[in-house]
Amino acid sequence: MIYLRSLLFNVAFYLCTTVFAIGGLPTMLFGRKAILELARSWARTTLWLLDTICGMKVEFRGLENLRQKGCIIAAKHQSAWETLALVTQVEDFTYILKRELTFIPIFGQYLTRSDQIAINRASRSAALRDLVEQAGKAIAEGRAIFIFPEGTRRPAGAPPQYKSGVSHLYAAAKAPCVPVALNSGLFWPRRTFVKRPGVVLVEFLPVIPVGLSTAEFSRTLQQRLETATDRLIAESLAADPRLAVNLAKSSQAAAAVS
Repeated sequence: MIYLRSLLFNVAFYLCTTVFAIGGLPTMLFGRKAILELARSWARTTLWLLDTICGMKVEFRGLENLRQKGCIIAAKHQSAWETLALVTQVEDFTYILKRELTFIPIFGQYLTRSDQIAINRASRSAALRDLVEQAGKAIAEGRAIFIFPEGTRRPAGAPPQYKSGVSHLYAAAKAPCVPVALNSGLFWPRRTFVKRPGVVLVEFLPVIPVGLSTAEFSRTLQQRLETATDRLIAESLAADPRLAVNLAKSSQAAAAVS
């Protein structure tokens, strides 16, 4: 039944995405804010489809810690799920993403016209310069910057692999950082179409203020994210021990690529 529901969701998701992508083209005439509202509507619809078809719900915690403007939002990245779910909670946002995504027809145009930050990861030094310059401008304009400190999706329970980009951004932008812990990889594992029922837990953690050294910020961010993420994973496993199978598969996949 899970596989059938996952298949039905995938069909509905791609149909929905096509309708939003084509039907929303006029928003490009009205600027970045219109495109962001379209993105939030698409994300909310996708979450509704996940709930209705797959039984995958979401619980957002710590919203009192979420700053809407002029901040860095540093989230764990276990699944494609958080790339769309987190935007439902933020009014004016910019993602830091790989440049290759802007080459996708139509979707790439939305990214470019909404002023998302596309980084060429082939040149590390140039990428850091571009990151600092573009993100600094966005924060000065009052936007919230989404960044995944590990750079790419990591399986739930996998050992952390934090990159230096988030620390450089924090030091250069002089902006507070909101860490975001989650356990989406238990329900929507990377590199699989299976979507499992349950409640994805997302927790916005206390703000890391400006003024820390780069090393201290890096330690604080990783400690808070890893501790809270482990706690959320344990909570969901206690509620549904069957999810342990997903965690075991994720651990094996992480070991195979490390």
